[in-house]
Amino acid sequence: MAENNENAEWGGSIIPINIEDEMRGAYIDYSMSVIVSRALPDVRDGFKPVHRRVLFGMSELGVYHNRPYKKSARIVGEVLGKYHPHGDSSVYDTMVRMAQDWSLRYPLVDGQGNFGSVDGDSPAAMRYTEARLRRIAEEMLADINKETVDFRGNFDDSLQEPTVLPSRIPNLLLNGTSGIAVGMATNMAPHNLSEVTEGITAYIDNPEITIEELMHFIKAPDFPTGGIIYGYGGVKAAFETGRGRVVIRSVANFEVSKTGKEQIVVTEIPYLVNKAAMIEKTAELVNDKKIEGISGIRDESDRQGLRIVYDLKKDAVPNVVLNNLYKYTQLQTSFSINNVALVHGKPETLNLKQLIEHYVKHRLDVITRRTQYDLREAEKRAHILEGLLIALDHLDEVISLIRSSKDPDEARNGLMEKFALSEIQARAILDMRLQRLTGLERDKITEEYKQIKALIEELNAILASEEKKKDLIKADLLDIKTKYGDERRSKIEMVGGEFNIEDMIPDDEMLVTVTSQGYIKRTNLSEYKSQSRGGTGSRGVKTKDDDYTEHLFMATNHNYLLFFTEKGRLYWLRVFEVPEGNKTSKGRAIQNLINIESDDKIRAVLNVKTLSDEDYIKNNYIVMCTQNGIVKKTLLEMYSRPRQNGIIAININEGDQLIDVALTNGNDYIIIAAGQGKAVRFHESGIRPMGRGATGVKGISLAEDDKAIGMICVNRPDAQLLVVSEKGYGKRSDIEDYRITSRGAKGVKTLNMSEKVGNLVAIKEVTDEDDLMIITTRGIAIRMHVSDLRVMGRNTQGVRLIKLNDKDGIASITRIIREEDEEENAEEGGETPTAAE
Repeated sequence: MAENNENAEWGGSIIPINIEDEMRGAYIDYSMSVIVSRALPDVRDGFKPVHRRVLFGMSELGVYHNRPYKKSARIVGEVLGKYHPHGDSSVYDTMVRMAQDWSLRYPLVDGQGNFGSVDGDSPAAMRYTEARLRRIAEEMLADINKETVDFRGNFDDSLQEPTVLPSRIPNLLLNGTSGIAVGMATNMAPHNLSEVTEGITAYIDNPEITIEELMHFIKAPDFPTGGIIYGYGGVKAAFETGRGRVVIRSVANFEVSKTGKEQIVVTEIPYLVNKAAMIEKTAELVNDKKIEGISGIRDESDRQGLRIVYDLKKDAVPNVVLNNLYKYTQLQTSFSINNVALVHGKPETLNLKQLIEHYVKHRLDVITRRTQYDLREAEKRAHILEGLLIALDHLDEVISLIRSSKDPDEARNGLMEKFALSEIQARAILDMRLQRLTGLERDKITEEYKQIKALIEELNAILASEEKKKDLIKADLLDIKTKYGDERRSKIEMVGGEFNIEDMIPDDEMLVTVTSQGYIKRTNLSEYKSQSRGGTGSRGVKTKDDDYTEHLFMATNHNYLLFFTEKGRLYWLRVFEVPEGNKTSKGRAIQNLINIESDDKIRAVLNVKTLSDEDYIKNNYIVMCTQNGIVKKTLLEMYSRPRQNGIIAININEGDQLIDVALTNGNDYIIIAAGQGKAVRFHESGIRPMGRGATGVKGISLAEDDKAIGMICVNRPDAQLLVVSEKGYGKRSDIEDYRITSRGAKGVKTLNMSEKVGNLVAIKEVTDEDDLMIITTRGIAIRMHVSDLRVMGRNTQGVRLIKLNDKDGIASITRIIREEDEEENAEEGGETPTAAE
């Protein structure tokens, strides 16, 4: 009874509730709050509420990229007090991350002071640091005051905040995001702005575009810390399904210190790796003998960039040590992509095309609302201008009416009544300054009215046409790319047996360079200029003092490269898998690309069009020549199945080594030359096809102290034989000057040897349409037209091709097929030809 009285006095009642139901309901409410309001980004602008509030708060505070910095504490207080009623650390940490160029691919905040480091150092307290918006962040807020997005009340309904930003840049794809909600998480990778804008433009042009076609433009994630994306399967899966695992490797090169010690130098590390912690962990593994061959680790990073040096022990094999570092340390990590974002307030897993589709829909909505706003404003202004023009047309009557009115209200009503004006027009006339009555000012009003009418017509046309709206989006994207576009930082490295992206890579002509110490690169042919014969050349390859270019040849991106070693092993690479560099860059250690043994060396590289065409591989042969004059012919089909660890291509006898390889069609003539100036010519039918493990047969009879220096297979009817000596002399002769003999003959003289000319070092098959590229042991390159060399008899010493000093020599020669539209600049950079006859 007392209990009932107590309830009656309180005025309420007790309702029994099942605690399980209550907990379930409360947890679901909490879960949705975390999902929608904290952890997951909106697919349209790529922001969680805290990011959006920080940028909006900074814009409201006026800290733009061209304004002075403001204290971070002032900015955090603004955001906390107006929009984000949570802890100050959540706001400051968000702002700090948006200022770190190793966290965001395109940072949005310009920080001044200590904003942390890639070593995991904490930023300074907010009272010490300052910040302002970056210019690219202002693109996210562009047109926000033109009613382009919806606003809602803040936490106490005292202010309005945007529910989404207009997002002139596709931020979600550019910077990615990560977050852990309840029962789900998101982890989205950053991408390259230039690639993303091209991909979105392609989607706008063709909404039916496939994801595979989109990948022609957006090739892979692009991480702010660079690194190498190792393998393409995870990238392809993420683009197609929204989920995938991307392996990221550090960029590492082999160097030799001034003291002669071999080193592994790391210049880029995987995304989100703490550099200091990684070095500490590696040191522990070295001390525990889990990683062998490292004598010391140093962090030499500075303002110029990241640099971690691993000193190697004398007996260590650099490639083995590097592979162990990849295996056991964070020099290789994985990034698990999980593209979960909010679409109309609901979490969805999205593939690449869906992400682009939602962004384009958002931009179409923004542009429509912006155009409607601009149209309303233009129509308002046109309405006022129409009133002013009416007043100017009846100026004396207007002035008389105003003078006779006792107060502004009477004048306004009189104007409205007499000239059929609206209240807004009448007010504008009354507010007009007397100087607007001059003839010049009247002309200005008339001109402004014409412009406003043209603008209204244009805005109406935009609203009536979906294509015009899309054109505006494409124009915005082009402008964004021009302003902020940059080169890709993360390189892509294919792994054998994975998805082939050759269709995404243009089949451009490349110059492939391999140095004597095993560095390889591909360079676009346009980087080299033609020079006259006898010129001093231009700096072509930047190498160490004891390194020089050994192999140099033409190939297209889709070709296969067959690497033959002096021990007779064969390895494969696609040309597009070779890292690209400019003509002065060193290239990348070939041990990082193929599993060549440490005591072996690349001796010949063959460029093959395809290994999948049955007709091609069953009707072409590989012909090999060794230093002792042994030749061997094998069907290309036997070398058409690439293996990661290579295969035996030819059995090499002790004391011998492979020197040259050629691709033939079974009906070519073979010429083998020796260092002392003799050359033999015979038909390849004199060599029967053999198996992969065979040794071969004698191709040329050599003098006791002589060695074979090269082999060519003649397959062009207009070809001549070009020979080059070690002291820079060369000539070309008719192939027919060399009589056909049987295989194994001693041959005939091909160059008149002398002390001035030196021994023979190279032979090539050339025509007038070819160019010649010569590189010296000092890395000097010269390119010339073969047609500049006159045809001589085979028993002459030739002419000087390149000037060499006493310490220099010929390192490599290659024939380049000249394109018709290639720029010919024979005199640029060259000197007057000086030929030694």
